[in-house]
Amino acid sequence: MNKDFLDIPNKMRAIEIKDFGNPENLKLCVRPTPQVINNQVLIKVLYAGVNRPDILQRQGNYKVPEDASDLPGLEVSGIVVDNNSSNLKFNIGDKVCALCHGGGYAEYVAVDQDHCMPLPKGYSMEEAACIPETFITVWSNLFMRGKLQKNEKVLIHGGASGIGTTAVQLANNFGAEVFATAGSDEKCQAVEKIGAIKCFNYKTKEFESEINRLTNKQGVDVILDMVAGPYISRNLKCLSVNGRLVIIAVQGGIKDEVNFANIMIKRQTITGSTLRPQPSTKKAEYVNSLVKNAWEYLEKGKIRPIIQKEFLLSDASDAHKALEKGDHVGKFIMKVS
Repeated sequence: MNKDFLDIPNKMRAIEIKDFGNPENLKLCVRPTPQVINNQVLIKVLYAGVNRPDILQRQGNYKVPEDASDLPGLEVSGIVVDNNSSNLKFNIGDKVCALCHGGGYAEYVAVDQDHCMPLPKGYSMEEAACIPETFITVWSNLFMRGKLQKNEKVLIHGGASGIGTTAVQLANNFGAEVFATAGSDEKCQAVEKIGAIKCFNYKTKEFESEINRLTNKQGVDVILDMVAGPYISRNLKCLSVNGRLVIIAVQGGIKDEVNFANIMIKRQTITGSTLRPQPSTKKAEYVNSLVKNAWEYLEKGKIRPIIQKEFLLSDASDAHKALEKGDHVGKFIMKVS
């Protein structure tokens, strides 16, 4: 396909953060279309995923790397319309989904080609927009950092969230015994339908007591935690000998008091990560590992993103409000172009 035929405009619509604070501070604007530099492709964005780091950035609580776009948006699906690489992996006209270094809330985004993935067979562009940030976060933390293995037991907090529903499905398909938490009985039922043995309503149950009861006090081998704060000490109460606690967000706070003697006795590991600040080469490693190890489950239809609702780009503030409200199961996405 001739890229001149695609008629790339000099300007594009995008969503910018006018001031840190409320969702209403997300404003539709016109920006210059990004220019591709070394090893990048330009993607005409069709859909963009909406994630909690976007909310944190809007609030002023998520530092944007100096080399990143100031526009929010960490994952997209779309069509490659330009490239700048001597070793092309994607041709103009290819449909891709991509992990963005910011800038996804826009009609065009420039992305390192090594952070792009082909659409899984049978996936829509809407579904593909749910993959990059979410699946890579889960894969890199639960499987690469947390080293979850077949027949191990895992506890996934926030099981009804985009991250949670992805983690439950991946862990289940890789042969782990999955437990989860969610904030209502209805959410718990939805999480159990996609692969959790048991999902606990954290508003009415003490998950650590329930886990120990169901595992004969052996606990779980891995915990994926996006709460932190007071959950840390509670997690450790139901984490097994040689267990791994992986922290990927701190929605409950950044501090807790723990007994280090117990950690030593049980030989437990506490670790965690954030994705965006990591080097480009490390992100490429995650992308390659995800495609190599998990793509077959997506293409066989065993794992599919759950989309709660689709918004227009111009309604980005409403998308953020919906995500903050927390009544959803799965992901919110935005139709861009």
